Amino acid sequence: MAIRTFTHLYDDYAEAEQTVQALEAAGVPHSDISIVGNNVDDRHASTGRTATTGTTAGTVAHDAIAHDGEPNRAATGATTGTLVGTGVGLLTGLGLLAIPGVGPVVAAGWLVATVTGAGIGAAGGGLLGSLVHAGVPEEHAHAYAEGVRRGGTLVSVRGDDSQAVTIEEILAGRQVRAVDLDTRRADFRTGGWDRFDETSPHYTAEQLDAERRRRV
Repeated sequence: MAIRTFTHLYDDYAEAEQTVQALEAAGVPHSDISIVGNNVDDRHASTGRTATTGTTAGTVAHDAIAHDGEPNRAATGATTGTLVGTGVGLLTGLGLLAIPGVGPVVAAGWLVATVTGAGIGAAGGGLLGSLVHAGVPEEHAHAYAEGVRRGGTLVSVRGDDSQAVTIEEILAGRQVRAVDLDTRRADFRTGGWDRFDETSPHYTAEQLDAERRRRV
C-alpha cells in the first residue's frame, strides 16, 4: 500500500502540539509524524538547545513517490547537528534548527532528516526541498514553507490509505484552527508574493508579531 504524506499548517504552535499529541494517542507512530515551527522570536527557547545552522494548510495528502517511481526532489541543501528537547512522544526530540529563508525553528520528526539533507543528499534538503521530496506538489510546498516563514507551524504525517481518514480528521480537528491553504496562498499573493525564496531574509521578531496580530 502506497505511503502518502499528509500536511497541515497552523498559525498557533500550541494547536500544532495538540495535533501531534492527538495523532500519537490515535496510534500513529511518532516516527511517522513531524513538526516544524517558526522560532525567530525565540518563544520556544526552553523547548530545545543546540541550534543548528543549515542551508537550505487545509489538509493535503500527497504521494511520496513521483509518477516515474523516483522520489520527488527540490534543489536546496542543509547541514545538521544535535537536537535535544523535552516533552512527550515525538515532542521529546524537539530541538532547534536554522533554515535559510525561514530562520530559527523548533523541529522534530522524520522531516528534520530531509530538511538537513540527511540520507537524500544535499540537493534534497531545506524545507521546500524536503516537502517536495516527500511528495508534496511544489506549488503547495512553496505555500507551506512561506507559512512557516511567516510564523506558522507545519505538521506532516506519513501514512497509507488505511490511515487516511483518521489522520485527516485529526489534522483538521474541531478543537484547532487549521489554515486553509488555498485561502492563505491567495492572501500571500495579494501582497505580491509568488513563491518561497530561501535566499530572502527571514522575518524579524517585529514582523512576525505584526503578521500574527493581522491574523487574529
